[in-house]
Amino acid sequence: MKKHIIAGALLVSASLAAIPAFSQGTPQVVTVTRVELKTVDAGFRASKVIGSTVYNELNESIGTIDDILITRDGKEPYAVLSVGGFLGMGNKLVVVRYDALKFGKDKTVLPGGTKDGLKSLPEFKYAN
Repeated sequence: MKKHIIAGALLVSASLAAIPAFSQGTPQVVTVTRVELKTVDAGFRASKVIGSTVYNELNESIGTIDDILITRDGKEPYAVLSVGGFLGMGNKLVVVRYDALKFGKDKTVLPGGTKDGLKSLPEFKYAN
């Protein structure tokens, strides 16, 4: 009886070994980098920045942050500003470098910015 059990086990093992293994694809490698939380904690949430008013050094309102755009390589963020118009009508969207904005405790400043200067920039339109 033991010989039959051993022979059966060997037969099952041999038949399983003959079945081709299916590839699971290329294994993915994810690199995890430790983030210094104190640096992030001092930052600004995009959801809080979007919609905020942008001022110049003279404390004049010159636009509103409409959106934050990040390049495909993830290296350069840009701010889409809404300028001109009244109550959301007749406004124009323009893009400035995100690092040109200076974020204070209570307001966002674009040093050297003016309404006319922003209006003279090329109009930005979102891709479909």
